[in-house]
Amino acid sequence: MKTLVWVEHEGGAVKDATLSAVTAAAQLGEVHLLVAGEGVGGVAEAAAAIAGVGKVHVADDAAYAHALAENVAPLIVQLMADHDAFVVPATSIGKNVAPRVAALLDVMQISDILSVESEDIFTRPIYAGNAIARVQSSDAKKVITVRGTAFEKASREGGSGVVEAVSGAGDAGLSSFVGAEISKSERPELTSAKIIVSGGRALQNSENFHEIIEPLADKLGAAVGASRAAVDAGYVPNDYQVGQTGKIVAPEVYIAIGISGAIQHLAGMKDSKTIIAINKDEDAPIFQVADLGLVGDLFKLVPELTGRL
Repeated sequence: MKTLVWVEHEGGAVKDATLSAVTAAAQLGEVHLLVAGEGVGGVAEAAAAIAGVGKVHVADDAAYAHALAENVAPLIVQLMADHDAFVVPATSIGKNVAPRVAALLDVMQISDILSVESEDIFTRPIYAGNAIARVQSSDAKKVITVRGTAFEKASREGGSGVVEAVSGAGDAGLSSFVGAEISKSERPELTSAKIIVSGGRALQNSENFHEIIEPLADKLGAAVGASRAAVDAGYVPNDYQVGQTGKIVAPEVYIAIGISGAIQHLAGMKDSKTIIAINKDEDAPIFQVADLGLVGDLFKLVPELTGRL
């Protein structure tokens, strides 16, 4: 069985989410990668070095520079003539590209898989992760999105994939890239950070969020996250959101400050290795999943904790 894995990249580097997708794809069979973009020769070389990769297809064209689904989907469908499965990380880009590929192939999409049981059987979360479904697909071609936190990351070294140039139809003329407002931070990326400090609505406003959460995160070298309530209230931008409709994370340590623990939020972080909760409500649902809990006023406890580090 041949699998085609979408390589997500940024700034000339392969993103960690791709490495998890490669691990999942390797459980299906031979792994081929697709690197699409403009000026992506360096990315292709890095992708070829990933352990377990047999071939790297490179589509270097301005039409693929911003991974517009309308442009890259026909290219992927073209390559699927020689592949049995298309595997993509369950990121914002993956969730944009995969459904269009599935529609063009006239197959169902298997979303957010947690494990590969066989070539046609997979597990995936349902009901905000409170149940795990075991699904079987009879489609000849599989389109699969992978939850990155469920699979180990493939090694970036040790591979010797063959790089092969491919070309597609280019610009489909259905959409165009207008612009992007990308937040810049010296802190680790949320989805790959080993430590995450998250704040909730209890912080009351944006000023408190930055004054309480960020010094602790900086002391720990951690990424900063937030609950949906905090994002909706305007404390921080959307890309901070952890949860079912935000980012799914599984760091070594997750510190939840002023977060009650709604099901939507728990779905995005409950696979963390160690969960620490700070909340003044001792009956908050977050304490049901926390390994360590501290009941008290976060406005006193967190600065004290930060000061002692």
